[in-house]
Amino acid sequence: MSPAKKTQQQAAKQTAVKTAAKQSAVKKAPVKKAAAKTAAAAADSPAKKTVKKSVKKAPAKRAAKAAEPAPPAAADADHQPRTESEQDELRAALQERLDELLAEQRRYTDSITVAQRERLSDTAGDDQIDSGSKTVEHEHEVAVAGAISERIRQVSHALERIDEGGYGFCEKCGKPIPAARLAAFPSATLCVSCKQLEERR
Repeated sequence: MSPAKKTQQQAAKQTAVKTAAKQSAVKKAPVKKAAAKTAAAAADSPAKKTVKKSVKKAPAKRAAKAAEPAPPAAADADHQPRTESEQDELRAALQERLDELLAEQRRYTDSITVAQRERLSDTAGDDQIDSGSKTVEHEHEVAVAGAISERIRQVSHALERIDEGGYGFCEKCGKPIPAARLAAFPSATLCVSCKQLEERR
């Protein structure tokens, strides 16, 4: 081979190598840029993850809302002054309920008294199971009698409030008790929000 051909071949090889190097550099550049972008994004994301947000607890919000009084206009719209005939009807209904409760209380008191007498006279031959079941029955009767006594107290108090002119108003906040609540529970002395606050305690 002549030296001129060798030089041409070497020049062609060098050109081919340079072209290949340029092409690989072009191909590698986007990969390097993408890698640089990924690294930059990864460097940013841990900073985002370490940022803590302060979160308020929901129960505190609910308690604050419950503590806020309702607007008086909304409460007054639900409560209309009762006429004399409405109060008389209400008084009669409450008095009827009181009479029913007093009769029921007398029945329970009588049955408790009879059961106690029987227990005292019949305990000699009882085994532990009979004695235990009698005790459970007695405790149940006493609990029912106590609940009846509490209802009697509530109805009597409602009758007193009608006579005093305070019936239908909350004893704690003084706002009118909604008519729907009074219809469902005529001896109610607290509005719904005050009753809920009392039950939470």
